[in-house]
Amino acid sequence: MDVIEAIHSRRSVKKFKSEPVRRDLIEKLLEAAVQAPNHYKVRPWRFVILEGPARERLGDVMADIFHRKFPDVKPEALDKERAKPLRAPLLIAVGVDQPTEPKVLEIENICAAAAACENILLAAQAFGLGGHWRTGEAARDLEIKKFLGFSADQHLIAFLYIGYPEFIPEPYPRMGFEDRTTWME
Repeated sequence: MDVIEAIHSRRSVKKFKSEPVRRDLIEKLLEAAVQAPNHYKVRPWRFVILEGPARERLGDVMADIFHRKFPDVKPEALDKERAKPLRAPLLIAVGVDQPTEPKVLEIENICAAAAACENILLAAQAFGLGGHWRTGEAARDLEIKKFLGFSADQHLIAFLYIGYPEFIPEPYPRMGFEDRTTWME
């Protein structure tokens, strides 16, 4: 699959088969990720790979946080929160390092890590995998960052759910670039 085809055919997949993603494929996804451009070659991305029981432990942390926020919540709601990391057999949490040099801007590090995320999703598409990029409150929660090994000042910009799709979502019309583009000569 060429890159243009991958870009145009990629869709967010929300239902995955339970089949695990092979380690060699995960490594290829990460190899694609680190090809992302990054200013000053600082490699600001951090990847945490969660499979099997690690996803369950993350779900327990998420449910515990949710329960503390909403002590009267019904058990079904806690179960739903606990199941979030189990949506796919592979979960890649993507964090961003803070700049350590004055010439490096925080936004450049964030953009580089976001480009790495897109590379993962496009590579997943090329390998016959599906992916879904999620964030939400969990991505900003200090306890979840700590569980994943991130410091409080690191941004957690993605939970990438990856696996073999149960089905490929139908393409939908995407808006063009025309109304978002200004040509200057």
